[in-house]
Amino acid sequence: MAELILADREMDVMTVLWDLGSGTVAEVRERLHDALAYTTVLTVLRTLEKKGAVGHVVTGQAHRYVPLIARAAARRSALDRLLDKLFQGAPEQLLTHLVEEHDFSADDLRRLRAQIDELEERAGQEGSAKGDERSSAPRRGGASAARRRRPR
Repeated sequence: MAELILADREMDVMTVLWDLGSGTVAEVRERLHDALAYTTVLTVLRTLEKKGAVGHVVTGQAHRYVPLIARAAARRSALDRLLDKLFQGAPEQLLTHLVEEHDFSADDLRRLRAQIDELEERAGQEGSAKGDERSSAPRRGGASAARRRRPR
């Protein structure tokens, strides 16, 4: 699928569909935070259908819309676009921004550290497996370089 770009209103509708699993225009409309006209919700759903984000099945006289993309895929697409446009494609700049601009609890920070530690461990295991393949190649940085890069 090509890059999926969802406008705010489209994302609101998709969120309702992901939460419900499927929905008619009326069902989606009543669960949106903003009071929108039926025809506005229908237009958004039709736009999403053209983008390939939703499909529909006919049930009686109504169309039941179903998400065709996963929430995670939409999140990934939106985040990739954000990274490219605002952080020059550098995830560490995004993380730095989040840490500096948002209040994280001590528990949040512990969970983030645990995730970083797990990623470092996996990267180390992958690196050592690759290192076995090129054990004769000189190594740069060593443990002291890894310690310098590790966020505190």
